[in-house]
Amino acid sequence: MHYYELVIISSPLEAFTYHSEAIIEIGRLVLVDFHHREKKAVVIASCEKPTFETNGILEIYAETFSQKQRQLAQFIASYYVCSLGDALGLMMPFSLSHEQGEALQHKEINIQLSPKQTEALAFIKKYQTALLFGDTGSGKTEIYMQYFQEMLAEGKRSIFLMPEISLTPQMGLRLQEHFGDLVVMWHSKLTPKQKKIAKQKIHDGSAKIIAGPRSALFLPLDDLGLIVVDEEHDESYKSSSRPRYNARDIAIYMGKLYKIPVLLGSATPSLGSYEKFPHVRLKGGHFLSQKEFVYEKSPEALSPLIIHSLEKTVQAKEQAIVFLPTRANFKYLICGDCGHTYECSFCSVGMSVHAKSHALKCHYCNFTQALPQVCSECQSRNLTSSRLGTAQALKDIEEKLPNARVEQFDRDSITSATKLKKALQRFNDKETDILVGTQMLSKGHDYHGVTLAVVLGMDNLLNAGDYRAREKALAALIQVSGRSGRLCDATVIVQTFNEAFFQKYLGAYEAFLEDEKSLRVGLYPPYKKLCRILFADKNGAKARTAMEQMQTKLLEITNIEIVGYGKCSIEKVANKWRFEILLRADKSTDLIKAVMMSKVPLAEIDMDPIEFG
Repeated sequence: MHYYELVIISSPLEAFTYHSEAIIEIGRLVLVDFHHREKKAVVIASCEKPTFETNGILEIYAETFSQKQRQLAQFIASYYVCSLGDALGLMMPFSLSHEQGEALQHKEINIQLSPKQTEALAFIKKYQTALLFGDTGSGKTEIYMQYFQEMLAEGKRSIFLMPEISLTPQMGLRLQEHFGDLVVMWHSKLTPKQKKIAKQKIHDGSAKIIAGPRSALFLPLDDLGLIVVDEEHDESYKSSSRPRYNARDIAIYMGKLYKIPVLLGSATPSLGSYEKFPHVRLKGGHFLSQKEFVYEKSPEALSPLIIHSLEKTVQAKEQAIVFLPTRANFKYLICGDCGHTYECSFCSVGMSVHAKSHALKCHYCNFTQALPQVCSECQSRNLTSSRLGTAQALKDIEEKLPNARVEQFDRDSITSATKLKKALQRFNDKETDILVGTQMLSKGHDYHGVTLAVVLGMDNLLNAGDYRAREKALAALIQVSGRSGRLCDATVIVQTFNEAFFQKYLGAYEAFLEDEKSLRVGLYPPYKKLCRILFADKNGAKARTAMEQMQTKLLEITNIEIVGYGKCSIEKVANKWRFEILLRADKSTDLIKAVMMSKVPLAEIDMDPIEFG
């Protein structure tokens, strides 16, 4: 009999010992009985016969995790303070039953780079990790494609990371135009049939360029030659559930592990990447059109100026985009007489007004209730809403401009890859005049004929309780305005009381990053490391006690600083009370050691947090 230590896939628990008559190699995927339920597990070590009784391994799969995958999982487990089972749960194992696919002949693609682009690529290739800091429309994609072409010539595969599925249709088309069947798109919205075909091509080696969001990083590729991380500043690369990893940072670590180049690209790079890695600057774009910025000092609303500008645009048979940071009709519902606000029953947040479904909906736990007609406290009918959302903006524009063809472009309306493709197609075929949406609007889509961009809610972003608020607000404005004026001159209307800030840095993001450094030195990343520890439980007293226990232990450790602790700003989510501790230190190793020494069972660790709400 042989004895093995193994970890249950996607389980927070430590390793368990099982036995088998067969000799099983390390990394193999197996099936075991765990508390009367069949679970997939990974063999991580062989061991001596233990003193206790063990269960037998039920089945040995023809799938295995390579040594590099196990090393990567070990890094994720130690850096992000999670179990090895959680880390391995991110990955797809190698198949031992797949035969090598037919080597698809790739035709030599002629990608014409300008002298500036050629120079940029030569600079990038000198470093293992480099940043391509290129303005919107400066031709970053052509550089990526030329790099992919060179990898194909060397017989190597490439991963092309994009922040969200919402970016994949147009980029997918561009890649497939150039590289045909050598490209596989990988994301969670694939149909079972599409997923099966993609898996087959990944396993048999015929997929040479794999494009997609975070999960594309963890596919079984043994001949990987390059990782490109597009829009590297984007928050979607950070996972909001355990393990709370950042795909951009994992890509950089994989570059070292696999000894391959990693290219980060963005028009608005994060200060961390700008400071840490050598960068090459691509200025300007191939668009010869001009942009005029108009600043309007006004609270968040569709002002007469905005409506008039939209009307003129539609009459001229041109197109417009309207950006708001908020979904639904309104963010909050308030009684105008007694001031009562409608909070979610399970989360301590205001519910959003969804007029179409006559409902109040929580955007945290999805709890929904009927839209009240009178105040539940004082029976007044004077119910008012605040913080304009996309659905309401759409409704208001349709009422004021009945001849305009307006479409909503956010997570409420775009629920599948097909809907996204069709919405973008309608807009580019001029079947839609005005697109009203959230951050989704700014994510790398190529809109051909936009001559007006309206940007609302900048002050809400700028005044958020986050050390990156200035960076996020400026990046959002640059990204949204970059979607306009591609074929002809455009106007960008920005509703803000902070005109001086935006005007100063709009055409000078580099100057902003240099100025931002002085505000962060000694306090925030990239000069300090942060760790947020979360405690959540249906019993609020239990969560608070866990936080206090860990805080007491942390106070004894000298090389870390407790920045703050207490209730989370959103105290309750999905009926769980939440408390937090925020730590700061010079080195991440100091934070990890401190957390490991003081960790209590209820603590969930968020290394390098980006969410403080």
